[in-house]
Amino acid sequence: MKSIKRIGVVLLIVLALAALFAGISINTLSPSYEGQMQLPKLTGETQVYYDTYGIPHIYANNEADAFRTLGYVHAQDRLWQMELLRRIATGRLSEVFGSKMLDTDKFFLSLGIDDATNQTVSNLDENSQMVLLSQAYLDGVNEFVAAGPTPIEFYLTGLEKAPFDLGDIYNTVGYMAFSFAQAHKTDPLLTNIKDKLGEAYLVDLDINVNPNTEWIHNYKNTKEENIQNSIAEMTSKALGALSLPLFEGSNSWVLAPDKTKNGKVIFANDPHIGFSQPAVWYEAHINTPTYEKYGYFMGGIPFPILAHDRSLAYGMTMFQNDDIDFYYEETHPTENEKYKSRNGWVPYENVHKTIKVKDSTSYEFTFKKSEHGPILNGIATQVEGEQPIAMWWIYTQHKNEVMDALYGMSHAKNMDGFQSALPKIHAPGLNIMYGDAEGNVAWWASAKLYKDNNSNRTKFVLKDSSDLMAPERYLDFSENPQAINPPWNYVYSANNQPDSIAGIQYPGYYLPENRAKRIVSLLEPKDDWQMEDIKEMITDVVSPTNPEVVKELNKFVNAKDLSDSQRMVLDKLNVWKGENNLKSIEPAVYHRWTYYFLKNTFADELGEEMFQQFLATHLLKRTIAPMAAKTESVWWDDVTTKDSIETKARIFNASLMEALQSLENDFGVDPNQWTWDKLHTLEHPHPIGQVKALRSFFNVGPFPVQGTREVINNLAFNYDESGLYKVTAGPSTRRIIDFSDIENSMSILPTGQSGNPFSEHYDDQAEMYVKGEFRKMMMNEKEIKDTSKSLLTFRPTQE
Repeated sequence: MKSIKRIGVVLLIVLALAALFAGISINTLSPSYEGQMQLPKLTGETQVYYDTYGIPHIYANNEADAFRTLGYVHAQDRLWQMELLRRIATGRLSEVFGSKMLDTDKFFLSLGIDDATNQTVSNLDENSQMVLLSQAYLDGVNEFVAAGPTPIEFYLTGLEKAPFDLGDIYNTVGYMAFSFAQAHKTDPLLTNIKDKLGEAYLVDLDINVNPNTEWIHNYKNTKEENIQNSIAEMTSKALGALSLPLFEGSNSWVLAPDKTKNGKVIFANDPHIGFSQPAVWYEAHINTPTYEKYGYFMGGIPFPILAHDRSLAYGMTMFQNDDIDFYYEETHPTENEKYKSRNGWVPYENVHKTIKVKDSTSYEFTFKKSEHGPILNGIATQVEGEQPIAMWWIYTQHKNEVMDALYGMSHAKNMDGFQSALPKIHAPGLNIMYGDAEGNVAWWASAKLYKDNNSNRTKFVLKDSSDLMAPERYLDFSENPQAINPPWNYVYSANNQPDSIAGIQYPGYYLPENRAKRIVSLLEPKDDWQMEDIKEMITDVVSPTNPEVVKELNKFVNAKDLSDSQRMVLDKLNVWKGENNLKSIEPAVYHRWTYYFLKNTFADELGEEMFQQFLATHLLKRTIAPMAAKTESVWWDDVTTKDSIETKARIFNASLMEALQSLENDFGVDPNQWTWDKLHTLEHPHPIGQVKALRSFFNVGPFPVQGTREVINNLAFNYDESGLYKVTAGPSTRRIIDFSDIENSMSILPTGQSGNPFSEHYDDQAEMYVKGEFRKMMMNEKEIKDTSKSLLTFRPTQE
């Protein structure tokens, strides 16, 4: 499946004219995977062997040379991605895409990521190994910026290349941290529901900890104002405008030797991230006489976030802890520039920013800040109302040592050294997963956690005087949720609720137990796991929860009202085991029925705007199964009908009929045609692919794909009126590391290694990915050199 086959006539003309105008040929736009180059500041020759899938295996005499080389090869495959990622936190997307990105730029500038970055960088120890290796990486990136071919996206947008610095690294990390957060989607929405409808309407939403859910268990081895146009809409709009990766969820499990056939640890991880093109991870294997690591790198970040070597492996899932709070501020009754702080009336801080806008004049704007954070009312037109709302985010409130943590994790020799790096992660909250060749398995919830008086109210905009108190205390890292070598011989995470810590259930936006329940049910009974078993498990598409929801929905169905073909559909659903295969019809019926059940239950009270916000939250996913099982609920009655009170039975029956009718309208009266492959598709969007004429060239897909949301092979989508389930997020990689055969560990990327559409590695893994296939993560030097597709050699610049 070669990219060039997908170029339409219109695009060929555009590219030909662009190339002619620039005085270049298409060939010069492609990455260089072979030959010899000079690289400034190298102390010796480095060799880069590219394997069949374009993954660089870098051999150098020292780490600094290896990281310089990494910077160059990373940039030649991903410079456009790196460019956009560094621009988000600094409010510089309008400079590329024009005024349509102004709201996004204003929002991210107001978060203060760039200001926090400037403070952090100014205090760095320039002689620390973290900084020295980061700078070596940047040297390589900047050499490509200065001397390498310009990616086609820069020509199409008219953007000039510019060098990268340490601030760009930290700004990219800041964007990553914010994209993990869920409070901006949920807190304002729940406040609106409470203010508009009353406390009774919150009772049946799965807001708080469920004592009956599947928890991740700890084990320590001692060896008033209704915001109609709310923050939720504003932040969703800001993030949705980017065809860039947003972090969503994840799975990971690590099996101790007693759970595996070969008596060695097996590590599995598939972080769930918004699909985009290029894909989020860049793979690279670094080898020096003193250091080796096979890692997964984000664009512009020099240290891997996922990695392994011959001694240990690590990965992550999203913790989903609550690290953002919203506050109503009280403005002085006569002096509008003052607000009530902990220490009395004080002036708001006024922050002035300038945004460059493509093909237009620069945009000047000012926003206010309180002691809690930016006042959101003036930042986007969607936020209305007189009372100021401030956003407090732990990432910008504390010393930023995340890069030191990534360096420490990637250079650890054993579990103790690895664990010592983790307290430096204050945000985003991550479940760090670990396994090693010595037989250790571990999970740590890594974040700066705290106790305060608002622990049971942080999912609302806080507003009385007690809300303004600082956290009671920050927890020591030793108090965070964690499990080290537990007696049940495995650790796992599926973004579900962790066990209690420090005497409390820590508040968060945890996902429902669906995936966790399936993972535990598969792991518990089996003690002879092998690589092939894990490959099958990590691509599992069975939901244990959805058939239970169907049983609840089905209790109220009157079969006499159905046609023979419709009764056949219900018969299939009644024996459904939760599979979500391409030729199944049950997923189509289940999701159409569930959507109409949700719409008929919630939309009348919430209204269209708040209902759409609700559909975009993790709270919705937590609510579906419990709500279907409830006998009584204030939500059952349709408030738009004055002469009747609707019941659960009426809603379930009406929803089924709407679902069946919609499927008949879309695919005909024969239910055998309602197959999942017609509704559930995956396309990887590139930012420039939003231009219709360029879509087929820059985007990858669409592909019919099995799976669904909240199964292990978690391919997420949003509900809407279309009844089509276009996948937006899922496994950003599937990694399996078997310490009994480390050189044959397996992985896959969603599209390909390169972000350059002229590279043969732009989409060469896309079809393998949707089929659930894998490829090797090669580490054997002889095998790498004997089978490499090409060799790129870097030599020091001649004086």
